[in-house]
Amino acid sequence: MQKKIFLLFNFLFIISSYSQTYPITENTKISVLTVGTSNESHSLYGHTALRIYDSKTNIDIVYNYGMFDFSTENFMLKFVKGDLQYYAAAYAYQDFEYNYHEENRSIYEQVLNISLSEKQQLFDKLNTSLNSNDKFYTYKFIDRNCTTKVIDILNEVLVNRPIVKKNIDNKTYRDVLFPYVSEQFYQKLGISIIFGHKVDNQATVLFLPLDLLENLKTTTYNNQPLVSEIKTLFEAKKSIVGFSFLDSIYSLIAFLMLFVIFNNNRMNIVYLMILGIIGWLFSAIGLYSFHKEVLWNYNILLFNPLFLLLVFFIVRNNTKWIKNISILCLVFLAIYIVYMTNKIHFTIVLPIIITNVIILLRLVLRHKKLLPSVK
Repeated sequence: MQKKIFLLFNFLFIISSYSQTYPITENTKISVLTVGTSNESHSLYGHTALRIYDSKTNIDIVYNYGMFDFSTENFMLKFVKGDLQYYAAAYAYQDFEYNYHEENRSIYEQVLNISLSEKQQLFDKLNTSLNSNDKFYTYKFIDRNCTTKVIDILNEVLVNRPIVKKNIDNKTYRDVLFPYVSEQFYQKLGISIIFGHKVDNQATVLFLPLDLLENLKTTTYNNQPLVSEIKTLFEAKKSIVGFSFLDSIYSLIAFLMLFVIFNNNRMNIVYLMILGIIGWLFSAIGLYSFHKEVLWNYNILLFNPLFLLLVFFIVRNNTKWIKNISILCLVFLAIYIVYMTNKIHFTIVLPIIITNVIILLRLVLRHKKLLPSVK
């Protein structure tokens, strides 16, 4: 073990200090590693990395393009804005495996069937990227992540860029993402409402680790399968997740029923403020962020920032403007319903739609009666 660690550090020292070509042998295997999903928000969609393994020289390292630094100044603001810098790092496979053992996430390996010269070229590119500005990249959820970076560097080496998304159908990015959060209702709700128009486009980019895993199984290169061997390096223990009322649509319905049953100004104000603040945040993020996935977020028609103005007039007891803004919000809501009828997340937000309709109609009808008659 100590000898392996010494050889690894010696190897990393050579490539990082001198950036010179390190010759690999016929025994060298280059493979794509795919890490399975988990229930945490950062692990919902899996992970992709590259492994270089040479049994003769005891080199076994992973090149990981999914690294970021939590200590980065203004980390959350940069993440939301979309200019957070991710980076590549190389480290021992044992550390990589240990980390995902601890997280109970499966690890699958697909050994690539490529020539020695292509292995050397890929190896050199990986090492060069660690010692240049190419080490860093601006993360984009769909267009630039750990999976797309691995695909890009492989396609740069392989002739005719063979790794592409296969069997493109009518599924949107939202359709593709939806199954990953099937058992976490509030994560599914959050993802459904934070994403805007882009994720409703046809899914043509190969960007998810498990999709890459499946695509590689059927990818050919030089009239042969690109993957020569598939291994399960670690199989996660399946945990049975029972039904949770707190993390289900039923808890959302129960919460919304409070505002429907207790029909008074105080409850209306609380409800409209919650939705209005969410809508205002969506609007601010849309203007602030570089993430295309959150732009043109039509969900602000449901979480309408005008609700905050409506709250102001309710507090002021301005009957005329309560009625007018409520009608305007109902018009926006009708547009939203028509637009949403063919969307996969329509049923997820339906309880909120119904609650909005009930509260807004009540405000219109109540203040219509209070308007002075014109003679």
